[in-house]
Amino acid sequence: MAKIAIVTGGTRGIGEAISIGLKNAGYSVAANYAGNDERAKEFSDRTGIAVFKFDVSDFAACQEGIKKIEADLGGSVDILVNNAGITRDGTLQRMEQESWQAVIDTNLGSCFNTSRCVIDGMREKGFGRIVNIGSINGQAGQYGQVNYAAAKSGIHGFTKALAQEGASKGITVNAIAPGYVDTDMVRAVPPAVLEKIIAKIPVGRLGRAEDIARTVEFLVADEAGFITGSTLSVNGGQHMY
Repeated sequence: MAKIAIVTGGTRGIGEAISIGLKNAGYSVAANYAGNDERAKEFSDRTGIAVFKFDVSDFAACQEGIKKIEADLGGSVDILVNNAGITRDGTLQRMEQESWQAVIDTNLGSCFNTSRCVIDGMREKGFGRIVNIGSINGQAGQYGQVNYAAAKSGIHGFTKALAQEGASKGITVNAIAPGYVDTDMVRAVPPAVLEKIIAKIPVGRLGRAEDIARTVEFLVADEAGFITGSTLSVNGGQHMY
Protein backbone atom coordinates (compact mmCIF):
# COMPACT_ATOMS: atom_id res chain seq x y z
CA MET A 1 0.00 0.00 0.00
CA ALA A 2 1.32 3.43 -0.96
CA LYS A 3 2.41 5.73 1.85
CA ILE A 4 0.05 8.66 2.49
CA ALA A 5 1.45 12.18 2.16
CA ILE A 6 -0.17 15.51 2.99
CA VAL A 7 1.11 18.72 1.41
CA THR A 8 -0.32 21.91 2.89
CA GLY A 9 -0.74 24.72 0.41
CA GLY A 10 -0.35 21.91 -2.08
CA THR A 11 -2.20 23.15 -5.17
CA ARG A 12 -0.13 26.16 -6.22
CA GLY A 13 3.48 27.21 -6.68
CA ILE A 14 6.04 25.23 -4.70
CA GLY A 15 3.27 23.17 -3.08
CA GLU A 16 1.93 22.10 -6.47
CA ALA A 17 5.38 20.91 -7.55
CA ILE A 18 5.81 19.00 -4.28
CA SER A 19 2.40 17.32 -4.62
CA ILE A 20 3.09 16.26 -8.20
CA GLY A 21 6.61 15.10 -7.39
CA LEU A 22 5.41 12.93 -4.52
CA LYS A 23 2.62 11.44 -6.62
CA ASN A 24 5.10 10.61 -9.39
CA ALA A 25 7.34 8.97 -6.76
CA GLY A 26 4.51 6.60 -5.84
CA TYR A 27 2.93 8.21 -2.79
CA SER A 28 -0.80 8.66 -2.20
CA VAL A 29 -1.02 12.45 -1.99
CA ALA A 30 -3.56 14.77 -0.37
CA ALA A 31 -3.13 18.42 -1.31
CA ASN A 32 -4.54 20.91 1.18
CA TYR A 33 -5.67 24.37 0.11
CA ALA A 34 -7.23 27.36 1.82
CA GLY A 35 -9.65 29.18 -0.42
CA ASN A 36 -9.32 29.09 -4.22
CA ASP A 37 -11.83 26.40 -5.14
CA GLU A 38 -11.55 26.98 -8.89
CA ARG A 39 -7.76 26.63 -8.88
CA ALA A 40 -7.93 23.57 -6.63
CA LYS A 41 -10.44 21.85 -8.93
CA GLU A 42 -8.32 22.60 -12.00
CA PHE A 43 -5.26 21.20 -10.21
CA SER A 44 -7.08 18.04 -9.13
CA ASP A 45 -8.62 17.45 -12.56
CA ARG A 46 -5.22 17.90 -14.23
CA THR A 47 -3.14 15.81 -11.83
CA GLY A 48 -5.56 13.30 -10.32
CA ILE A 49 -4.44 14.37 -6.84
CA ALA A 50 -7.15 14.61 -4.17
CA VAL A 51 -7.65 18.08 -2.69
CA PHE A 52 -8.90 18.99 0.78
CA LYS A 53 -9.97 22.45 1.87
CA PHE A 54 -9.26 23.52 5.44
CA ASP A 55 -7.58 26.39 7.28
CA VAL A 56 -4.21 25.21 8.57
CA SER A 57 -4.06 28.11 11.04
CA ASP A 58 -7.09 26.62 12.86
CA PHE A 59 -6.34 23.57 15.02
CA ALA A 60 -9.90 22.24 15.00
CA ALA A 61 -10.06 22.58 11.21
CA CYS A 62 -6.81 20.62 10.91
CA GLN A 63 -8.18 17.86 13.13
CA GLU A 64 -11.30 17.55 11.01
CA GLY A 65 -9.46 17.90 7.68
CA ILE A 66 -6.77 15.34 8.46
CA LYS A 67 -9.35 12.90 9.82
CA LYS A 68 -11.16 13.15 6.47
CA ILE A 69 -7.92 12.67 4.53
CA GLU A 70 -7.14 9.50 6.48
CA ALA A 71 -10.65 8.18 5.96
CA ASP A 72 -10.65 8.93 2.24
CA LEU A 73 -7.12 7.65 1.57
CA GLY A 74 -7.48 4.62 3.82
CA GLY A 75 -4.83 4.92 6.49
CA SER A 76 -2.85 7.16 8.81
CA VAL A 77 -0.50 9.80 7.46
CA ASP A 78 3.10 8.75 6.81
CA ILE A 79 4.45 12.00 5.38
CA LEU A 80 3.61 15.61 6.20
CA VAL A 81 4.96 18.56 4.23
CA ASN A 82 4.20 21.88 5.93
CA ASN A 83 4.36 24.23 2.97
CA ALA A 84 1.40 26.60 3.46
CA GLY A 85 2.39 30.22 3.88
CA ILE A 86 1.26 33.81 3.38
CA THR A 87 2.87 37.24 3.36
CA ARG A 88 1.59 40.49 4.85
CA ASP A 89 4.64 42.66 4.28
CA GLY A 90 5.37 46.00 5.87
CA THR A 91 7.85 47.60 8.21
CA LEU A 92 7.19 47.11 11.91
CA GLN A 93 6.44 50.82 12.25
CA ARG A 94 3.48 50.47 9.90
CA MET A 95 2.44 46.87 10.55
CA GLU A 96 -0.98 46.21 12.04
CA GLN A 97 -1.20 43.54 14.72
CA GLU A 98 -3.56 41.55 12.49
CA SER A 99 -0.85 41.29 9.81
CA TRP A 100 1.64 40.02 12.37
CA GLN A 101 -0.77 37.43 13.80
CA ALA A 102 -2.05 36.15 10.46
CA VAL A 103 1.45 35.34 9.25
CA ILE A 104 2.54 33.76 12.55
CA ASP A 105 -0.62 31.63 12.71
CA THR A 106 -0.53 30.47 9.09
CA ASN A 107 3.20 30.01 8.57
CA LEU A 108 4.31 28.80 12.01
CA GLY A 109 1.18 27.87 13.97
CA SER A 110 0.14 25.53 11.16
CA CYS A 111 3.27 23.44 11.73
CA PHE A 112 2.10 22.69 15.26
CA ASN A 113 -1.52 22.16 14.20
CA THR A 114 -0.83 19.62 11.48
CA SER A 115 2.10 17.88 13.19
CA ARG A 116 0.07 17.43 16.36
CA CYS A 117 -2.68 15.76 14.34
CA VAL A 118 -0.37 13.17 12.73
CA ILE A 119 2.32 12.53 15.34
CA ASP A 120 0.42 9.85 17.30
CA GLY A 121 -0.17 7.78 14.17
CA MET A 122 3.46 8.07 13.15
CA ARG A 123 4.64 7.01 16.61
CA GLU A 124 2.31 4.01 16.60
CA LYS A 125 3.60 2.70 13.28
CA GLY A 126 7.25 3.56 14.02
CA PHE A 127 7.66 5.64 10.89
CA GLY A 128 7.12 9.24 9.87
CA ARG A 129 8.55 11.98 7.72
CA ILE A 130 7.84 15.64 8.45
CA VAL A 131 9.32 18.34 6.20
CA ASN A 132 8.77 21.99 7.06
CA ILE A 133 9.29 24.65 4.40
CA GLY A 134 11.21 27.57 5.88
CA SER A 135 12.85 30.38 3.93
CA ILE A 136 16.11 32.15 3.24
CA ASN A 137 14.43 35.14 4.89
CA GLY A 138 14.03 33.13 8.07
CA GLN A 139 17.80 32.62 8.07
CA ALA A 140 19.02 36.04 6.95
CA GLY A 141 16.07 38.33 7.73
CA GLN A 142 14.47 40.69 5.23
CA TYR A 143 13.49 44.35 5.37
CA GLY A 144 9.73 44.75 5.67
CA GLN A 145 9.14 41.15 6.73
CA VAL A 146 9.47 40.99 10.51
CA ASN A 147 6.37 38.77 10.67
CA TYR A 148 7.40 36.44 7.85
CA ALA A 149 11.04 36.22 8.97
CA ALA A 150 10.00 35.51 12.56
CA ALA A 151 7.60 32.76 11.49
CA LYS A 152 10.08 31.10 9.16
CA SER A 153 12.89 31.36 11.69
CA GLY A 154 10.57 29.74 14.22
CA ILE A 155 10.09 26.83 11.83
CA HIS A 156 13.79 26.03 12.02
CA GLY A 157 13.69 25.85 15.83
CA PHE A 158 10.46 23.85 15.77
CA THR A 159 12.10 21.38 13.38
CA LYS A 160 15.13 20.77 15.60
CA ALA A 161 13.07 20.26 18.75
CA LEU A 162 10.51 17.92 17.17
CA ALA A 163 13.30 15.96 15.50
CA GLN A 164 14.68 15.12 18.94
CA GLU A 165 11.26 13.99 20.13
CA GLY A 166 10.57 11.75 17.13
CA ALA A 167 13.98 10.19 16.52
CA SER A 168 13.53 7.11 18.71
CA LYS A 169 10.19 6.34 17.01
CA GLY A 170 11.45 6.34 13.44
CA ILE A 171 10.18 9.84 12.73
CA THR A 172 12.47 12.30 10.98
CA VAL A 173 11.79 16.03 10.99
CA ASN A 174 13.69 18.31 8.63
CA ALA A 175 13.34 21.73 7.08
CA ILE A 176 14.04 23.20 3.67
CA ALA A 177 14.94 26.88 3.34
CA PRO A 178 14.21 27.94 -0.25
CA GLY A 179 15.75 31.04 -1.72
CA TYR A 180 13.88 33.07 -4.31
CA VAL A 181 11.84 30.68 -6.43
CA ASP A 182 10.10 31.48 -9.71
CA THR A 183 6.49 31.53 -8.46
CA ASP A 184 3.59 33.95 -8.88
CA MET A 185 4.54 35.59 -5.57
CA VAL A 186 8.11 36.33 -6.65
CA ARG A 187 7.12 37.34 -10.17
CA ALA A 188 4.86 40.00 -8.61
CA VAL A 189 8.01 41.82 -7.42
CA PRO A 190 8.77 44.92 -9.56
CA PRO A 191 11.16 44.00 -12.43
CA ALA A 192 13.90 46.36 -11.27
CA VAL A 193 13.85 44.79 -7.80
CA LEU A 194 13.78 41.28 -9.25
CA GLU A 195 16.88 42.04 -11.32
CA LYS A 196 18.74 43.08 -8.17
CA ILE A 197 17.67 39.88 -6.41
CA ILE A 198 18.89 37.66 -9.26
CA ALA A 199 22.18 39.57 -9.39
CA LYS A 200 22.87 38.42 -5.81
CA ILE A 201 22.30 34.72 -6.60
CA PRO A 202 25.63 33.06 -7.54
CA VAL A 203 24.03 30.54 -9.91
CA GLY A 204 22.48 33.47 -11.79
CA ARG A 205 18.82 32.50 -11.79
CA LEU A 206 15.74 32.10 -9.66
CA GLY A 207 15.03 28.70 -8.22
CA ARG A 208 12.40 26.45 -9.74
CA ALA A 209 9.57 24.90 -7.76
CA GLU A 210 10.86 21.52 -8.88
CA ASP A 211 14.18 22.23 -7.11
CA ILE A 212 12.30 22.30 -3.82
CA ALA A 213 10.10 19.33 -4.71
CA ARG A 214 13.13 17.17 -5.47
CA THR A 215 14.62 18.03 -2.08
CA VAL A 216 11.38 17.00 -0.37
CA GLU A 217 11.41 13.68 -2.23
CA PHE A 218 14.95 13.06 -0.97
CA LEU A 219 14.08 13.81 2.66
CA VAL A 220 10.90 11.70 2.80
CA ALA A 221 12.44 8.58 1.29
CA ASP A 222 12.78 5.45 3.42
CA GLU A 223 16.53 5.67 2.86
CA ALA A 224 16.72 9.14 4.48
CA GLY A 225 16.18 7.84 8.00
CA PHE A 226 19.56 9.05 9.26
CA ILE A 227 18.84 12.69 8.37
CA THR A 228 16.85 14.54 11.01
CA GLY A 229 16.87 17.98 12.60
CA SER A 230 18.54 19.42 9.51
CA THR A 231 17.79 22.47 7.39
CA LEU A 232 18.71 22.17 3.74
CA SER A 233 19.26 25.53 2.07
CA VAL A 234 18.13 25.51 -1.57
CA ASN A 235 18.98 29.04 -2.63
CA GLY A 236 21.52 28.98 -5.44
CA GLY A 237 24.27 30.03 -3.05
CA GLN A 238 22.65 33.34 -2.14
CA HIS A 239 22.98 32.73 1.59
CA MET A 240 25.51 30.14 2.71
CA TYR A 241 24.24 29.37 6.17
